[in-house]
Amino acid sequence: MPDIEVNGIRLEYAEQGTGQPIVFVHGVLNDLRSWKDQIEVFGSKYRAVALSCRYYYPNEAISDDADLSLDTLVDDLAAFLRALHLAPAHLVGASNGGFACLLLALREPGLVRTLVLAEPPVLPVLGVSAPPKPHQILKLLVRSPKAAMAVIRFGARGIGPASRAFKRGDDEQGLQIFATAVLGRKAAANLTEFMRRQMHDNVRPFKARLRAGFPPFSETDARSIRVPTLLVTGEDSAPVLHRITDKLERLMPRVERFDIPNASHLMYEDNSEAFNGAVLAFLSRNRDMKAAPLNQ
Repeated sequence: MPDIEVNGIRLEYAEQGTGQPIVFVHGVLNDLRSWKDQIEVFGSKYRAVALSCRYYYPNEAISDDADLSLDTLVDDLAAFLRALHLAPAHLVGASNGGFACLLLALREPGLVRTLVLAEPPVLPVLGVSAPPKPHQILKLLVRSPKAAMAVIRFGARGIGPASRAFKRGDDEQGLQIFATAVLGRKAAANLTEFMRRQMHDNVRPFKARLRAGFPPFSETDARSIRVPTLLVTGEDSAPVLHRITDKLERLMPRVERFDIPNASHLMYEDNSEAFNGAVLAFLSRNRDMKAAPLNQ
């Protein structure tokens, strides 16, 4: 598997095909292996590249007490695109990777041709941090009761108890709690051994991301992103992820949306055929889209 040094660290990646670059950026408990159902399919039409982000398997491990900011991952992604001459790229980001792609499109639009965002956890666009503060929840309750209740439930059933489990050293319980909150009980119980292995291989950078939280991302930021964007949701995903996607859909000026049936937050694995078809159709409609001028 090839690797490349960016920002003082080596990142491994998989690559297949030629043509316009499409770069896949994984979620908070995954790595480049999560795109196994995409690389060959997209590599038949594009230069398909999937990377493992800093400290994610099989890259260099992170220390137990370190934090891993999303800003660091965004900077790495920008450097990765430049180092492999991939810009402007079609970016496909899942979950935490989707948030990273969104921030990159905001900060360096010249690197991005289009965006495909699979349920990015952009809590700041709802006006709340991670974890949310009581006064933020109260304001959100006034503005959007459904979104507020979804955030409250996710915090009470997911982030809160998972974080406490990790603090007492029970990684297994922390992973199970978080997976259940994000995927739902049925999907979490039916995770394949392949998916569980990825979660365990990446628990240390996951905990580091939890400690670091999220950078700001406002409604104004969402409105300012001009690249064509496809928002993708899983039919059975956590309600909070649907409420965030609803908000992004209302705010972003050049946006489409597609809901993947019979799929959880891991929609690109649960129903890869529907996911791949939706993304390929979106890319076909936007192949000739020009990005903003590159900042060298």
